[in-house]
Amino acid sequence: MTAPPRLIPLLEQFDFAYERLADRMAGPVMDSGNGTGVTVGPMTDDEYLWEPVPDCWSVRRRSDGPGARATELVGAGDWGRDATSPPHPEPPPFTTIAWRLSHLSEMLTLRADHTIGDHILTRDDLHVSGDAAGALAAFASGATAWRKALLGTDETALDTIGHSTYPYGSDPDDPFMDIVWWVNQELLHHGAEIALLRDLYRARQP
Repeated sequence: MTAPPRLIPLLEQFDFAYERLADRMAGPVMDSGNGTGVTVGPMTDDEYLWEPVPDCWSVRRRSDGPGARATELVGAGDWGRDATSPPHPEPPPFTTIAWRLSHLSEMLTLRADHTIGDHILTRDDLHVSGDAAGALAAFASGATAWRKALLGTDETALDTIGHSTYPYGSDPDDPFMDIVWWVNQELLHHGAEIALLRDLYRARQP
């Protein structure tokens, strides 16, 4: 199916942002933004879980319980992501690469399901990975699912309020075009954060 013309710029932005972030985490080369390749090493498990400051929110073994100021570990499996019911802590906890990547994967996977899937997935259905390789695979799977949802969208759906019923955002109340724009913003800003954390990890003092 051909994407509606006004969706194409956002779809191209999503594709470029996803590819840059995926390559930034996995290597061996990423696009610097001007077409020049930059060598990057693959993200290690230690880096994925690195807590650069005290009381970070991250992903943790369920047997270890939630981190500071978190009240639960969301997700499925032996690992979960630090969370709490609203109102959220102020100031917001600093979050690790693991937390941010799990958040992105959840957003993409669940929004795809609540757009063209069964509209039933919750964050407690989503497997949370305790290692970098599993997290990268989940991120790729979520991006593929969301892109499929976008390619299944027509002009009418772009203007339809509640075309996506994702339960953890404004999707049920906003036109789908606004949701597409917002997903790109989430990918761009969390992608930049993850890239910066990679730089800080590499430059940290021994």
